[in-house]
Amino acid sequence: MNTLVDIPVERIKQSRISSVDFKTLGFGNYISDHMLVADYKDKKWHQPKIMPFGELLMTPAILSLHYGQSVFEGMKAFKNKKGEVSIFRPQRHHQRLLRSLERMCMPAISEELFVESLCALIAADAAWVPDAEGSALYIRPVIFATESRLGVKISDEYKFVVLTSPVGPYFAKPVRVKVEEHYVRAAEGGTGFAKCAGNYGGAFYPAEQARQAGFDQVLWTDAKEHTYIDESGAMNVMFVLDGKLVTPKLSTSILDGVTRNSLLTLADDMGMPKEERRISIAELKAGFENGKLTEAFGVGTAAVVSTIAIINIDGTDYSLPPDSEASFQQRVKKKLHNIRMGHEPDTHNWNYNVPLK
Repeated sequence: MNTLVDIPVERIKQSRISSVDFKTLGFGNYISDHMLVADYKDKKWHQPKIMPFGELLMTPAILSLHYGQSVFEGMKAFKNKKGEVSIFRPQRHHQRLLRSLERMCMPAISEELFVESLCALIAADAAWVPDAEGSALYIRPVIFATESRLGVKISDEYKFVVLTSPVGPYFAKPVRVKVEEHYVRAAEGGTGFAKCAGNYGGAFYPAEQARQAGFDQVLWTDAKEHTYIDESGAMNVMFVLDGKLVTPKLSTSILDGVTRNSLLTLADDMGMPKEERRISIAELKAGFENGKLTEAFGVGTAAVVSTIAIINIDGTDYSLPPDSEASFQQRVKKKLHNIRMGHEPDTHNWNYNVPLK
């Protein structure tokens, strides 16, 4: 793989950064000036290049539009108190990307190409990395089939594109979630563990129904019995139950969240007992009734740690106690933030520094 300096950069003629209100970023509302693009042809990835963000030329017959070969990742870069920029756990994201690509019969991309591409693009758009509390530069790598034909087949051609976006918090306030006991996001043996586009498209309808009923997200249950919690719509889910951190055990229907993995690691560091196991709806109900369920929160790259205030089960709203600085979710969120910002030692080597010069 070429080094970072070998990736050619076509600079935008006029930056759009002046149109960005960095005080009210929202999530995904702005796309940075440049994008990175690389093509896969003749059984190999070719030289990536950085160009102004804009349209890509392709035909309506590309296979990803018809048969769904499209996967992506989501990660963040942060600017610390010294002005240094680092990507959070890019190697772990790369490992998950490889699992998604394999499941979708798509070509692997090397860690070197992946990480160097991220660094080169962030270096080109370093001015877009926000430094306000709770903000970050969201990074969206996506790979999709570009071979143009209508026959049902595995594509022989692909495009790798990386976009970035300055973002604020995904959820600005505690969320209301509804346990979904009819529709299915993913089944064992399917693509639920892969970050592929179809998983999200298929989840829109029940999620929209939940929103129309006054909820922010759904809590997906297992496809076979609708008895056990899988994950939430945009995040993995965790509970503090009887003084322990409890989260659904990974399976082929649950995304292996990088934030999930990070918080489980930090729980060990903080001496918090944890369990990765099946969690039934009945157990949640009992936890509400006997007072042993004290916290529920979603975790993910976008959401980071998002407090769940209400869980609707069988049409009944169950309220969680208000969280506080003493709650585990707030303490672990603060610890993760401090590691990213350089306020605490990065003992797990999670921060990957971006060379900006």
